[in-house]
Amino acid sequence: MVDRAAQRRARAEEADALLYLLLSKACDALGVPTEGVALVAVGGYGREELSPYSDLDVMLLHVDGYPRLDELAAQIWYPLWDSRTKLDHSVRTVEQARSAAADDVRVALGLLDARHVAGDSHLTLELRSVLMADWRRTAKTRLPELAQACRDRASSVGELAHLAEPDLKEAYGGLRDAVVLRALVASWLIDVPHPVVEKVRRDLLDVRDELHTVAGRATDRLVADVAGEVAAGLGLDGRDELLRHVYETGRTLAYVSDMSWRRVQSLLTRPPRTRRFQRTGGPLLLALDEGVGQHEGEAVLMPDARPERDAVLGLRAAAVAADRELGLSPAVCTRLATKALALSEPWPGEARRLLCALLGAGEGLLEVWEALDQAGYISRILPEWDTVRFRPPQSAVHRFTVDRHLLETCVEASKMVRDVRRPDLLLIAALVHDLGKAVDGDHSVTGAVIAARIARRIGFNETDSDTITLLVRQHLMLAQVATRRDLDDPMTVELVSGIVRDTETLDLLEALTYADARAAGPAASSPWRMRLVGELCRRVRGELSGGGEGMWTDTPPIPVPALQQVVGIGQLGVTVTEHHGDLRVNVAVPDQVGTLSTVAAVLAVERLSVRAAVVTSSDGLGISQWTVAGSAPDPVRLRDRLAVALRDNTDLVRRLAARDSSAPRVASRVDLLPGASETATVLQVRAHDRPGLMYDVASAIAATGADIRSAHVSTLGAECVDVFYLTDRHGSPLEEEDARTTAKTVLDRLSS
Repeated sequence: MVDRAAQRRARAEEADALLYLLLSKACDALGVPTEGVALVAVGGYGREELSPYSDLDVMLLHVDGYPRLDELAAQIWYPLWDSRTKLDHSVRTVEQARSAAADDVRVALGLLDARHVAGDSHLTLELRSVLMADWRRTAKTRLPELAQACRDRASSVGELAHLAEPDLKEAYGGLRDAVVLRALVASWLIDVPHPVVEKVRRDLLDVRDELHTVAGRATDRLVADVAGEVAAGLGLDGRDELLRHVYETGRTLAYVSDMSWRRVQSLLTRPPRTRRFQRTGGPLLLALDEGVGQHEGEAVLMPDARPERDAVLGLRAAAVAADRELGLSPAVCTRLATKALALSEPWPGEARRLLCALLGAGEGLLEVWEALDQAGYISRILPEWDTVRFRPPQSAVHRFTVDRHLLETCVEASKMVRDVRRPDLLLIAALVHDLGKAVDGDHSVTGAVIAARIARRIGFNETDSDTITLLVRQHLMLAQVATRRDLDDPMTVELVSGIVRDTETLDLLEALTYADARAAGPAASSPWRMRLVGELCRRVRGELSGGGEGMWTDTPPIPVPALQQVVGIGQLGVTVTEHHGDLRVNVAVPDQVGTLSTVAAVLAVERLSVRAAVVTSSDGLGISQWTVAGSAPDPVRLRDRLAVALRDNTDLVRRLAARDSSAPRVASRVDLLPGASETATVLQVRAHDRPGLMYDVASAIAATGADIRSAHVSTLGAECVDVFYLTDRHGSPLEEEDARTTAKTVLDRLSS
């Protein structure tokens, strides 16, 4: 077993020896004394925690008036730079160091770990003494600043326990927070469970050491490309086991940090003691609900509460704490996990109501659920949670682990409880919709089975259980249909209407779709995707209500008259508009087979990523509207380039091929979707996204003589699912043999 802690100390000792030698040589060469000057290690180097590619954080400490100081510093720093040692250095007096610490809380944290390396040890001792005294004296005024810095970092970087590619240092629950905990202890205001903190800190340092070794450079982000090698170096079975280890470590450190900051907050906001307070021996509990009270910013159990007799007390305490954004005392969580009376099956109605209240509490849910999960209470009431705890995401569009994604979905769903008639069904579906990811197979299908079992166990009747099951089974359906089907085709609306059957279920499924996408991350919840889902639901709602309000009537999807007004020489026109944050490129060209592929090629060369394309014709013009991502293009430039390409696209194809040559060729899939439309042949293409993909598909289709009526592009992460509605030259669906030929032609083109 490799002792990585010993290796870190050895690196620090090697650096110490080098710095000692450099200072001694420099003092001898310059004829200056070693008294009054010292080399001090700070930060991670001060803690003797050097990873293979860590910087050396060194301070040259000196007294006022020390002779030839600049020359001394140069003779120490330059040999280190010449040897390519990464160096973070400073030259300061004790007073200057105090001033820097007072100005910047991060500097203060680094200096709290100051350690003598060489030179005048009395000077280093003086520095440590005054810095510690300053920190303890000013802690109550400085800790709010440090707390805000931690919150800002958590908001921008995320939590170590729930990130797909965690930052071992900066993520909340990472190495930076271990340093913060040391600073909180140094303030003498609170204490922390030292054995627990030291163990998880060493575990994270071990992972970072191996990450440096595998990456061959200083890095703190555990990216997917190297995770397998890092796992092997640590003796773990693959990336998933490594991530679970990191997640569990980060969760423990984050939990200790949460508890510590709550104690700090309580100390900072506690009113001054009064004589009455001293006579009574302590503050009175504030009763919040039956058996639940508040004490110093935490939800606690009242003295007469008996969890061993009251089966719903745990859920009541959790719901109250989450609703008021209070923490749950660790002692309370442990007591509930070990002593609480088991809930009968099916659950009583009060337990079900309290669970929904907890799930609908918004952001307050996260900390309360985490505290209960740490103690083991969640496993008692929802044993299925064990299967997804710390489960890494398998899709690049997901930013959280599966368990945290489910909670984030509940948080997002809580914002829409007033938009649906049965918010309880929405919240339960949000909690369980991805539990199927712990089982082989389609997680929507396997998850529906799990959801049905849970719904019945917690006391929903058969009708409500069936609704929850449907929501889980179909939680991806609206987004998939909206982005992969022609919304103008009546069969698209009929398909969704036949699945949801009533507007109440549609409302629930639409809300769950939005919540799931927003919890997953920006790639899944782009404005374009969400608007398509909304438009689909509007049309389905119209169909279900019998009003047909969702169908296109007199207003076509493309502003044909506006385009015709800009058509110039050669019947060619281009406009660029912004619509709800999206860029739309509208193109009018002479109506003929193949022009769509030429437009796609021009957009690709202009580095515009196609998100959707809709095609129509009017008065001999082929009108296409493209929703694209990228910088707004110059419409005149686009029109000129398109005019040239329509005459001769040789140069355009060459440039596109040059851009495409470095893109990896990943196996693609091309499928015909019989029955998807009565008025067109529907072709679905699944491929790895790359420059010119749309051009390749469109040009292959054009080569067969088929016409593209509309194209619907869905891009998530690095993968595309593109659906094309094809017709023959008479505007009818392709013959069966022609359809198969077109599909094969497209697949051959993508595979070549």
